Amino acid sequence: MKILVTGATGKLGSKVVESLLKTVSANDLVVSVRNPEKAEELRSRGVEVRQGDFDHPETLDTAFKGIDRILIISADGDNETRIRQHANAVHAAERAGVKFIAYTSLANATDSKILLAPPHVATEAAISKTGIPYSFLRNNWYLENEIGSIQGTIAGAPWVTSAGEGKVGWALQQDYAEAAAAVLVGQGHENTTYELSGPLLTQQELVSALGNVVGKDIPVQQVSDEEYAEIMKGLGLPDFVIPLVVGIQEGIRNGSLEVNSSDFEKVLGRPVTPLNEALDRLVNEISKTK
Repeated sequence: MKILVTGATGKLGSKVVESLLKTVSANDLVVSVRNPEKAEELRSRGVEVRQGDFDHPETLDTAFKGIDRILIISADGDNETRIRQHANAVHAAERAGVKFIAYTSLANATDSKILLAPPHVATEAAISKTGIPYSFLRNNWYLENEIGSIQGTIAGAPWVTSAGEGKVGWALQQDYAEAAAAVLVGQGHENTTYELSGPLLTQQELVSALGNVVGKDIPVQQVSDEEYAEIMKGLGLPDFVIPLVVGIQEGIRNGSLEVNSSDFEKVLGRPVTPLNEALDRLVNEISKTK
């Protein structure tokens, strides 16, 4: 059985590949990457590296040939770009005769009001339309998404948010990666939708846990969306990114990521990494990069 992972040199994709290599032979694993040079280390370990670009469907036809099970990792970019790129990947998988598609989606995708939802809704629909057995991995929120804020608090800044009392199911990328790997190699995951969400926490609860890890009280500064936008602009974020980050805060405030689910434990066979341990891991990684 040949398993393929797209975006395998990315932060999540690389973790999925490492998780897979613990249970499957390198000979059974294929990666599709835009720049094969970045995957030379995987090639040296016996993993087949193929060039595949979501913007060039003809490369995907070659990359997906002979593949049984595929993980399509959602791409980066604006919504319109992602919808187009994901459609290219889904159609290429269909043409290649792939027998199972796993896709990294978003929490509560079809009902979500968060700015990031439309590409995931469109991609889930495109996959369903193929008739190929699938698993939608609705990833809630990566704890790594908060690294910038964590770095700021370590440097003495307050935790700034406009998300109010909205709750998020944070978990480490490693947990999401291991869940994806388990679905790719496991049985009984055909035509499933997994809401992969860690314990639901407010910003204040997350920051309290972070304070315990770093050993200091961290103030939480609740601001309006307009104030949040100005603060992010002041930190040097490009203008086109501002509506996105504000939209995420608004989505959290409105409950878009408040999905209570035990699917993570069901797929992993274990609870997600405890929050204090996960935060400690990130803080240690941050200190190593200084």
